[in-house]
Amino acid sequence: MEDGFSKSGDAKVDRAVTQWLRYDKNPKTVCAVEKLLKDGAVETLKKCFSSRMAFGTAGLRAAMGPGVACMNDLTVIQTTQGLCRYLEDSFVNLKERGVAIGYDARAHPPSGGSSKRFARLAAAAFIGRGVPVHLFSDITPTPFVPFTVSHLGLCAGIMVTASHNPKEDNGYKVYWANGAQIVSPHDKGISKAIEENLEPWSEAWNTEAALMSPLLKDPLEDIHTHYFKAIQKHCLHRELNKSCEVKIVHTSVHGVGHAFVRSAFEAFDLHPPYAVAEQKDPDPEFPTVKYPNPEEGEGVLNLSFSLAATEGATVVLANDPDADRLAVAERQESGQWRVFSGNELGALLGWWMFHCWKEQSPDVGAVKNVYMLASTVSSKILRAIALKEGFHFEETLTGFKWMGNRARDLLDQGKTVLFAFEEAIGYMCSPSVLDKDGVSAAAITGEMVSYLASKHKSLSQQLTTICEEYGYHLSKNSYFICHDQDVIRGLFERLRNYSGDGTDSYPSKCGAFSVTAVRDLTTGFDSNQSDNKAVRLFFFPNIYYIDHNKPAGRISFFLFFFFLHCLFCAALRGPQVLPTSRSSQMITFTFSNGGVATMRTSGTEPKIKYYTELCAAPGNGYKKQDDHAHLTAEKCARSEIVLLSVDSDLEHLKKELDQLVDAIVENFFEPQKNKLQPKPE
Repeated sequence: MEDGFSKSGDAKVDRAVTQWLRYDKNPKTVCAVEKLLKDGAVETLKKCFSSRMAFGTAGLRAAMGPGVACMNDLTVIQTTQGLCRYLEDSFVNLKERGVAIGYDARAHPPSGGSSKRFARLAAAAFIGRGVPVHLFSDITPTPFVPFTVSHLGLCAGIMVTASHNPKEDNGYKVYWANGAQIVSPHDKGISKAIEENLEPWSEAWNTEAALMSPLLKDPLEDIHTHYFKAIQKHCLHRELNKSCEVKIVHTSVHGVGHAFVRSAFEAFDLHPPYAVAEQKDPDPEFPTVKYPNPEEGEGVLNLSFSLAATEGATVVLANDPDADRLAVAERQESGQWRVFSGNELGALLGWWMFHCWKEQSPDVGAVKNVYMLASTVSSKILRAIALKEGFHFEETLTGFKWMGNRARDLLDQGKTVLFAFEEAIGYMCSPSVLDKDGVSAAAITGEMVSYLASKHKSLSQQLTTICEEYGYHLSKNSYFICHDQDVIRGLFERLRNYSGDGTDSYPSKCGAFSVTAVRDLTTGFDSNQSDNKAVRLFFFPNIYYIDHNKPAGRISFFLFFFFLHCLFCAALRGPQVLPTSRSSQMITFTFSNGGVATMRTSGTEPKIKYYTELCAAPGNGYKKQDDHAHLTAEKCARSEIVLLSVDSDLEHLKKELDQLVDAIVENFFEPQKNKLQPKPE
């Protein structure tokens, strides 16, 4: 080792440290590595230098600090150099079109890293290669970056953010020229280019020169104007907004969102939301919350509830720190607060977007070109609405990178993409941004509140109306925290060899619940397919209409011809395959009671997540002891559409879902054996 420092005992780590000290020019991270060497902190050195952060379709996400495993000046430069090389190979006009770069307010004083610093280093790397850079001069919401890429016709966009991750983390998110997040094979190509361009280029550290370069442009003012002009297309009830007396509280949870949400409300002529003073301004320490994630529910929203009580507000809107997600809560008549799940808000916004579209579209035939999207782990409520209303519903793999790219494909075909959502409180209400957007979703939710208030209805009451019309879709989602990749792999491999005899054998039971189908998108297995290969048809595979007042199985003429229409469209389009990936774990189980459960790993956090759903048809059609109701739930769970008129027992449905979740946790997760940490309460 150079300079007389002790070796770590690992040749790979020693080489990585030596190279690091040769390349790094950040005195804080250099000093930190030198101290680790002097102190003989071998395990910490191995943690920081054994393996480089993996660049995937989500870009980068890691703790800030020294070493190739962390977010810091050097790894950001190296990543940007790889991205730049890949873009040079992909676009002959890169030096005419350029890239966009935005950032949030995260900072890590011990390592000298911050989102702003990383964004400027990325800009310096591109400018050093003669590539124009549209670098925001101030913090910005994540949705502004994909909007900028599309609006200005750029080759790519970078957003430096770790979204709602812990304060120590940061990230590097990449958008392609189509305005959507990158998908494979771009991630692999960029990753390869990073490894080939590790030595910093001569101008990569020179942020001062980059900031003075004529290649640097500040898009903030122009994008601010055009973004809010674009989302105003979705403002259809301006007079109601002006007169609405419902008071709304907003929190940005110490992130970038409040000023932008306030501007969005102004663009819709909504009364300004009350700001939670303690959380309004960006603060990288997130001092009032343990986790800066409104998806965690009431623990993050307590200050909002207190302000609402003071001001007499009945609705709370909350963005995550980079303002691409939105959580909503409503005060009930009892005085208690209801925090809507991501699926519940997805149902409300999906209904609202279609309601508004119908108001603006007198041509009833135009519905055949309307689409809504949702991730495969999200509720199938949009599918039920689509069946009744006549528009198209498609599901994609988990993550807005899939929905954004699919939306782009549909838009290029002249289709109308009204809405897309994922259960993790992510909503795309405007095709101007092909990603989740908490800013536009906040304003559109505000207008929905105004409209419902004019009808003397609350959000909760409207959700009940939706469920009664389109069927109850009850879901229960959560996660376990696990930092040990070997444990995670072992957990999923056990499910693939449940018999323990070394053959591929998935569970046939989970406690008292029988498993009727398994889809494994890690291996590409699907027991519902004749060849056991995972295939997903983006249309409605089967339509069942069962009425106890008629012979079972009788199909109405309308549904019969609609079914034939679906088959015809499918024949024209052919099946669409959900991609499989060995790099992530994802298994879906269908149960005989109609329940569906998906277990998957997170791409950005040390979590194993689960998603469960039980469906009841319009009119709450569910009875466990009734064979037809049993068929209903099972067909619904298999992504087949069901219309029934059966008496329901909603409380029984909720109880059965709770029992199913308990069985999955006990039998499939085995949290005590695997030392899994449950979701913090």
